Amino acid sequence: MGKNQKVYTREFKEEAVRLAQTSGKPITQIARELGISDSAIHSWRKELAEHGSEAFPGKGHQTALEEEVARLKRELGRVQQERDIFKKSSEHLLSGPAMKYQFIEEHKHEFTIVVMCGVLGVSESGFYAWRKRPTCRRKQEDAQLTQEIKQVFEVHQGRYGAPRIYRDLHDEGMSCSRKRVARLMRAEELSARSKRRRVITTKRDEAHPVALNLLNRDFHAEEPNRKWVTDITYIPTKQGWLYLAAVLDLYSRMVVGWSMSGSCDEKLVEHALEHALARRCPDAGLLHHSDRGSQYTSHAYQAYLQQYGIRPSMSRKGNCWDNAVMESFFGTLKDECVRETFYSSHDEARSALFVYIEAYYNRIRRHSTLGYMSPLQYERMRVVPMLQSI
Repeated sequence: MGKNQKVYTREFKEEAVRLAQTSGKPITQIARELGISDSAIHSWRKELAEHGSEAFPGKGHQTALEEEVARLKRELGRVQQERDIFKKSSEHLLSGPAMKYQFIEEHKHEFTIVVMCGVLGVSESGFYAWRKRPTCRRKQEDAQLTQEIKQVFEVHQGRYGAPRIYRDLHDEGMSCSRKRVARLMRAEELSARSKRRRVITTKRDEAHPVALNLLNRDFHAEEPNRKWVTDITYIPTKQGWLYLAAVLDLYSRMVVGWSMSGSCDEKLVEHALEHALARRCPDAGLLHHSDRGSQYTSHAYQAYLQQYGIRPSMSRKGNCWDNAVMESFFGTLKDECVRETFYSSHDEARSALFVYIEAYYNRIRRHSTLGYMSPLQYERMRVVPMLQSI
């Protein structure tokens, strides 16, 4: 004959669970004292937590086979839960009790506390005691700093990573390290938008002469209006491509000239250069670097450069790295301003690009090459003292 299946009343199960929750004794000891298995108490606690007053409806009428099937299902659920807990808590297994307790607190609505405590090797009583302790000063400061980080992150529409957010907070007088900001951002799953590769669309005209690469990847300039770089990019809209030509000063990385049009022709790049010349009034000898696109190699554009005493320089054939700073700017603009946006018209795209370039990029956005200052801030700090010393 098979072994008789033990049947426990609802009251017995409830009292056993209550004893496990309040006595402070290990589950193993309680089970031994009551003459039951550890898994029985665990499963009763789980059932009571999940079903409340509807738990333990009375199963004395079930056959031994039905009871065994139900037990195996519960055991399988527990094993699966332990597996999921182990996967999620793998980085906490070798950490101290406080980190394990924190994991349990954060996942208590996903897994049962008793199972998590078993997987992580900590006691339930220790966890509940930890919950009653007041939050330490460091965690309070982290919570406050996290709110400040989120605010800066939202202000910059997710464009800033830890280095730039750290600079913003530092300038506001907050005492924190860059590593601490990065740690708190990871905890909140905040990360700057990743950059995407830019498609090269340069169209050459073999009949046009090209200039030598005078810049030669020397992207450093001692003074403003000594080295300018320029290029064209495109923005998709429902009205068709909107082309943007921009001129950038290598001294401060400021966009000093730009033009937008539905046509990618010589007029587009000429208007961008006219904008830059009117805005900066450079002396003769300015170095102007571009790729070998037909707009820049055209006789009209080259004559325009010669008229203002500007020295032309061009990238080598098919070498985007020779104009890397301009490529980087367009990559940043598309990632931070355009992203997945599909503008309904040229006018809508123009407005968005205008605000990004003039109101945000030139005046606010921190640039790593400039010691995390904006182009305008960099020029004000460097150019004004330079003029005062003359």
